[in-house]
Order: sequence, then structure tokens, then C-alpha cells
Amino acid sequence: MFTTFFSWFQPIINAFKTPDLRKKILYTFFILLIYRIGVAIPVPYIDAYNFSGILESNAGSMFEYLNLLSGSAFSMATLFALGISPYITSSIVMQLLTVAIPALERLQKEGPEGQKKIAQITRYVTVALALITSYGYYMMLSKYGLLTVEGFFPAIIIVTCYCAGSAIVMWFGERINEKGIGNGISIILFANIVSGSFDAVTTIRNYFGKHTLMGYLTPIIAIIIGIAMIYFIVFITESERRLPIVYAKRVIGRKMYGGQNSNLPIKLNMSGVMPVIFANSILAIPATLAMIITPKDGSFWDKTVNFLSSNSWFYPFILFVLIIAFGYFYITISFNPIEVANNLKNNGGSIPGIRPGRPTAEYITRVLNKITLIGSLFLSVVAIAPIIANIITDHAISGIAFGGTSLLIVVGVALETARDLAAQMSIRGYRGFLQ
Repeated sequence: MFTTFFSWFQPIINAFKTPDLRKKILYTFFILLIYRIGVAIPVPYIDAYNFSGILESNAGSMFEYLNLLSGSAFSMATLFALGISPYITSSIVMQLLTVAIPALERLQKEGPEGQKKIAQITRYVTVALALITSYGYYMMLSKYGLLTVEGFFPAIIIVTCYCAGSAIVMWFGERINEKGIGNGISIILFANIVSGSFDAVTTIRNYFGKHTLMGYLTPIIAIIIGIAMIYFIVFITESERRLPIVYAKRVIGRKMYGGQNSNLPIKLNMSGVMPVIFANSILAIPATLAMIITPKDGSFWDKTVNFLSSNSWFYPFILFVLIIAFGYFYITISFNPIEVANNLKNNGGSIPGIRPGRPTAEYITRVLNKITLIGSLFLSVVAIAPIIANIITDHAISGIAFGGTSLLIVVGVALETARDLAAQMSIRGYRGFLQ
């Protein structure tokens, strides 16, 4: 386990020895530094001094999840309070529309030019969602009496600031994609969650300060469980099913090609943490709409919002179903068994005992469905276990309600970034060898 843990940092150490990779890493840290400064920039006409206390009274709710994704900016009502939530929701909407609308599907298959057009449409959708969410956030601030000045002009300023903050965060993510290391949005999510880990450290320190048997045992048990979960997540994430591939021998001219044995690796958790993020973002929609349309006590809308809140027993169930559904959906749009089977057939490769072409595609699909189910069940268990524990204990341990989700994101992004660094180091190594 410790060997795997330290292997995460080895690519970073090696990358700092390469000038261009060092620039990318430093550029990424610079963007994150600017982002964290933006998290602390206040918005005019808002006094959010008591807002964090209001959110704590709703511990375990969806607002806690939104606060987690924004790096505590949501609870402080600062410039980046909406964080990357509008961009994530926009990406989900565009991926769904790409499957449903033939014109967008054609754009996706056009290569880089089509991808640029889809990315541009995603930006427009992000701004539209940010505008709607900003207004809802303003209404919530007004509801809790956190506005210092009421009126049309302050409302315009506040909504504009939050909408602009979301656009800036989206721009930060794209700059990291272009000039930095790893996926920009994932890196920002990682930074936000890690910044909130200091609260967990404070909680553990307070437990030790009680000088009782449970005061010492509780944080120690929590740390042991956390380390075990990290090891379990890494183990599942790195696990893969390898399909054997045999290439037929071919004689071209005076040379013989093929006749080699290889394998087709299929990750057990190929979709990563995206199904969890997608599922939580979808379930955050009712809470977001409740900011705009304040439900009356006892009304149908009020019962619907409470029914879909993370404090209800229905929430873990629907989250479980959505994670599995999005797991299959993400695999469907990212992995094409027919294309893989055709590539194997064209290159003279085949799976032993399976005919090339359509039978190979059907076999890969069956294997992929089984693997996707196992990976989705793993994600679901890790994500909903803390939520169920929070409900069973009557929110006594509400601080861990979204602990599984945050742990999945942190470990997933760390592994993804380490692999990206290792791949770029490998490319530069081969380039230097050829030169």
C-alpha cells in the first residue's frame, strides 16, 4: 500500500526535472492560487457573517454538498460561491443532448472543429445556468436577511457578480486544460475539497482535546477507516480485466508480420468519479430551484424538496440508482465496442474462441456490462455509506455526509493527474531517445 502511495508522487518529482512540465505544474498552481484568492473576495451588499451558522443548522443537506464543491465559498457568499456547479451541470446537459440530438452527435464526430463548437455551446449553457442559479442564490440570501441593501440595483450587482464568478471559474478550468496539468475542472474540485479538509483536522484535534477514552479512540478509528477506504478506492480504480488478443501472421513481401499475443485492458472503474458527480449534480437541482421558488410549509413543492433532500431515506436510494445509470451512460458515450472490434479485425487481431467482427463486439459488450455494474456498485457503496450513517445517527456525524463523494473525487483526481504526468514524461522520454 505504501509503495502505491509513494508512487503517486514519483511522477511529480520526475516532472520537476523537465523544464516544460515544470512550467505546466507551476502554471496550474498559479491558477489555483488566483482561484483561492477569488474564494475570499466578498460581493457588495452582502453580510454573510452568520450564513455559515445557518448552513450548519441544515447539516447534511444539499447546501453542504454545494459548499463542498465550492471550497466553502458558498457558505461565505463570496465571488466564487457558485463554484464549478453550473459548468458541471452544463456538461451533463450537453452530453445528454449529444446523444438525443443528431446535429450535436454529428458535431461530436467531426473531430477537433466539432469539439470546439460543442465546447462553445457548453459555455453559453453554463452562463445561462449561472444566471439562473445566481438569481436563486440572491433570493436565498434575501430570505435569510443577509442583504445590507434591498432594491433593484443591488440585485443586479449581486447576480452579475455571481454569474461572472462562474464564468471566471470556467475560464480557469479551460486554461488549466490548455496550459497546465490534468483536467482543469477536476483539479479545481480537488483544491476545493482539500481546502475543506482542514476542518476535519480541527475536528480530530478537538476530539483529542477531550482527554477521554472515546476522545482518543474515535479519531484514531476514523483515520484507520479513512486509510482503508483510500486503499480500497485505489485498488478498485487500478483493477482491470484483460481480454487476450491474438494477431494472425501475415506475409508482406519478404517479411512476416503479426503472430503476437497481446491483451485489451478494460478498467473496472473506467468512468472514474464522473457518475458520482453527475448524480449529485442532478439531485442538487431541486435544492437549487428551492432557492428561487421558496416552498410554503406543507405545500406539495415543500414536500417534494424534503423528499429529495439528503436527509431523507429516499435520497440514498435514488443516488444509488443514478450512479449506476450514469455509470452505464458514461461508458456508452466514451467506449464503442463496435469500433474496437472493427479495429481488431482490420489489424488481423481476434479474441481466442470468438469470431472477428460482430461476435467480438457482442462479447466485448457483455464483458463491459458486467465490469461497469461492478464499478458502479463500488462507487455507489462508497458514496452512500456515509449518508446512510448520517441518517441512522440522526445527523450526529453530519460532517461525513458527503465524505465518500469527496474521498472518491480526491483519490480519483490524484490518480488521473499522476497518470497524465507519467504519460507526458514517457512521451518526452521517447522523444529525447529518438532525437
